[in-house]
Amino acid sequence: METQGGITVQRALELPALRGGLPEVVAGGDRLNRTVRWVHAGEVPNIASLLKGGELLLTTGLGLGARPAEQRAFVHRLAERGIAALVVELGPRFTRLPASIVEAARTAGLPLIQLHREVPFVSVTEEVHTEIVNGHYALLQQAEEVYRQCTRALLEGGGIPQVLRILADFTANPVFLETADGQLLYAAGTGTGPAAADPLQVWEGLRGQRSAREAGPPSGSVLVDVPGGGHGAGAVRARLVLLAVSGPLLPVHRMAAERAAGVLAVVLMQARQEEELAARGRGDFLTDLAEGRITAEDAPAQAKVLGFRPGDGPLLPVVMRLAPELYPSGNWALLARAVLEELASVGVPVLLGVRPVEGRVPLLLGLRSESERTAVADRVAAALRAGLERAGMAGPARAGVHPPVVVVGVPGGWAAASAGLRHAAETAAAAQGLPDRPWYDARRLDIDLLLWRLRDHPDLAAFVDRAVGPLLEHDRTSRPALLPTLQTFLAHAGRKAETARELHLNRQTLYNRLARISELLGTDLDDPQTVLALSLALRARRHTL
Repeated sequence: METQGGITVQRALELPALRGGLPEVVAGGDRLNRTVRWVHAGEVPNIASLLKGGELLLTTGLGLGARPAEQRAFVHRLAERGIAALVVELGPRFTRLPASIVEAARTAGLPLIQLHREVPFVSVTEEVHTEIVNGHYALLQQAEEVYRQCTRALLEGGGIPQVLRILADFTANPVFLETADGQLLYAAGTGTGPAAADPLQVWEGLRGQRSAREAGPPSGSVLVDVPGGGHGAGAVRARLVLLAVSGPLLPVHRMAAERAAGVLAVVLMQARQEEELAARGRGDFLTDLAEGRITAEDAPAQAKVLGFRPGDGPLLPVVMRLAPELYPSGNWALLARAVLEELASVGVPVLLGVRPVEGRVPLLLGLRSESERTAVADRVAAALRAGLERAGMAGPARAGVHPPVVVVGVPGGWAAASAGLRHAAETAAAAQGLPDRPWYDARRLDIDLLLWRLRDHPDLAAFVDRAVGPLLEHDRTSRPALLPTLQTFLAHAGRKAETARELHLNRQTLYNRLARISELLGTDLDDPQTVLALSLALRARRHTL
């Protein structure tokens, strides 16, 4: 058995060289699980000063002294030095160990072994050292296998959660990734049974010990710095924290954590900043909530760990979706920071995350009552756009980029927030290309959402072609284009006076254009069913282009 980078005294006694000496344990038999870090042989009285601790000391007893007081002092000095065990070969110096030596060893709790046959000390040293080196090599192999698994997980598209889960499974203990100042980024537990520790509950308990941790890590824990490049304090980008909850943490676990830290350093360098990593973590939580991977019962506790304490009021789901040309190149760390600073003026609890792959910014806000919805939505939409401009992802700095789409869901409890986030995320995708508004009510875009879900169905394209195809063909070859006239007419629900006013046309010109549209499409624009079909066709056309 390897432990703490060596072998046990018991294992050393089982090796052929020492076993051939017919070893007899005369003291400390209950401490043979001590770790042997190295082997040393010597016969001088002051040998304790040459040792560092953890040694298996071999001697014939020439340096133990002749008087009982000298012998007791010799043994106590070795015990104070922290050696693993004292092995005395019987022979010319002692045919049997004196009672003073045995009693001193028992008092000090030092394993004491006498050898009844002569053994070559060099053979003992060679065998024990070989065993220790082999043990180190075995540990390195285990740690390297964890490193290979972590690397393979990243190459197959995984991320930090997968790396932490591999490490948690290997150590059989919860693993955490925190920022350099102690904020939780990710957590991973192990086991699925009822006895398995919830890593977030463990983390909550750890936060309660934060003041104690400032003086040193919790007992039995392993802390490994994740480098971020550079020198000095800023070189630490994050920390891996392993806690001994389900079992002890061994040296091989630290080795594995150090190798996993190298893998995580690469991920963090790609993420560039801790703010982006934390925002991605919050985005993952909100996405998992929306997709049902986190239940409404578990969500409040996990949200609390992420710093979101909304109170007893309803939760308001909001999703902002950016134009495709903005991601994945956008500065998501700067965006998250800027938006959060803007949202501070809204005056309600907010949990904001980012999902760079989808170009999405999901949020949950804590309201005092449902009557606040419109006012809060107005302020949140303004804050989101202001944050985009500060991050250089909207406004004059990004001319020609489509404006962001902000969709506001329906307020409710955690279960409603789950469905609301999912609905808002899909609706935000469906709303791309609609006339720019500060924000959209998710409930008013259900038709657009339905059409968006049918976007790849050939019947939708066929419907658009039947409904407005002749008009589109006309506009490709003739002027004036008539599609804008139809769109404005439908937007004003067929009110001709308002249509003419918006298009800056006199009524007769408008009437002539509407008549031409009716002729091209073979329809009656005064018929409600026709108007409905044309409205649906124009809304569907955005998804078939």
